[in-house]
Amino acid sequence: MQWQDVWPPLLGGTLIGLSAAGLLVLTGKTAGISGIVDGILRGERGELGWKLAFALGLVVGGVVLAIAMPSALPVAAPRALPWVIAAGLLVGFGTRLGGGCTSGHGVCGIGRTSGRGFVGTCVFMAVAALTVLVLKGVEA
Repeated sequence: MQWQDVWPPLLGGTLIGLSAAGLLVLTGKTAGISGIVDGILRGERGELGWKLAFALGLVVGGVVLAIAMPSALPVAAPRALPWVIAAGLLVGFGTRLGGGCTSGHGVCGIGRTSGRGFVGTCVFMAVAALTVLVLKGVEA
């Protein structure tokens, strides 16, 4: 493994961690994307401004990446559209069932030494591994 293969994900992970820690320290809020999007969709009063800014920052960051380093993004979805839609619905259902998403449980929960965050992250990772095994079997 070469340094040029390691530094982009290392930098990205560091920025995500610093952003989540900064939000927690400065506002006491957790950077869980599902909760942020839920608050935006419900029009949560008193929280809407920072939640919209956070979500907009994610979108703008993606657009900047697409312009600055288009090779970092896939040209097409790795699966057909029905698979992508089904996956999105299952992720949304799992997020509601698990009381949060990978960013809330994994990045913020584990960082705060939350038992719930640790268990949630372990379940997410196990299901992700199982999904890869099943889908690789479908391809064969």
